Amino acid sequence: MTTTAFKEPVTQAPSGAARAPRRRAGRLRRVSLPYLLLLPALLLELLVHLVPMVIGIVMSFKELTQFYIRDWGTAPWSGLGNYKVSVDFDAPVGQALLHSFFVTVGFTLLSVGLCWLIGTAAALFMQDTFRGRGLLRALFLVPYALPVYAAVITWVFMFQHDNGLVNHVLHDQLHLTGKPSFWLIGDNSFYALLTVSVWKGWPFAFLIVMAGLQNIPRELYEAAALDGAGMWQQIRRITLPSLRPVNQVLVLVLFLWTFNDFNTPYVLFGRSAPEAADLISVHIYQASFVTWNFGTGSAMSVLLLLFLLVVTGAYLLFTSRGRRAADV
Repeated sequence: MTTTAFKEPVTQAPSGAARAPRRRAGRLRRVSLPYLLLLPALLLELLVHLVPMVIGIVMSFKELTQFYIRDWGTAPWSGLGNYKVSVDFDAPVGQALLHSFFVTVGFTLLSVGLCWLIGTAAALFMQDTFRGRGLLRALFLVPYALPVYAAVITWVFMFQHDNGLVNHVLHDQLHLTGKPSFWLIGDNSFYALLTVSVWKGWPFAFLIVMAGLQNIPRELYEAAALDGAGMWQQIRRITLPSLRPVNQVLVLVLFLWTFNDFNTPYVLFGRSAPEAADLISVHIYQASFVTWNFGTGSAMSVLLLLFLLVVTGAYLLFTSRGRRAADV
């Protein structure tokens, strides 16, 4: 009599081909997780910035006035008519826009240059250790920490003709002017706007440059001092070359912020800025919400966007070529 032995089935370990899909699935989950986490922020960015931008571009091709404001989609299509009106520099609209553009360019160059110069000088000064450095550093950041409206409204009171602090100091105390000046009208409005912009913007440059200085090894300065290099030579040969990447980003950010600044001139002068301080942001606001010609205002906004994109692209191209040349 023969008996048949039954053997238990032997489970084999999963082969490499079976483990590969699992590894790929796990790797796919790890790679896609950051993008899934960024998805809400990207959707919010799309809703807040890109959608209004697209709507503004569409509006620039329409003859959108106050008669169609309730249903702007029914406004007649004007094609490039709004752009032709904006860039016709022989007509009043084009001449006013060109004047505003030149005022904005001059204001931006002066403001960015002074912000960078004052911020860099303050950051270099704060590198030395002395008593009260922490308190002084906190005071330097106060203009940047204050809300824009509160700070600019304070300057409005300081620039008052009869009882403002600026005229009191310059005229009554220092006797630098023959009579109290009008700072918020006329040609002096440009200098008032520049003063507020620099006062508000240089602490940001100070903060960025001071952070960049922390990455420069102190051994470089010690070696340069042993070789007989003075303070100015150290700044020229060590500090500025080491801060070049930081300054490139800083200057670009300051330029974009200053060229697009609307809050400062609007709070300082109101809805109608003086001719000497007619920045292009306020000019576009007046063309849109004062004259109720939203089509022309949208065309001006698109032209401003294109100009900033061209300047930014040219700046990045120039700085990248300079960086590659320095590396070689």
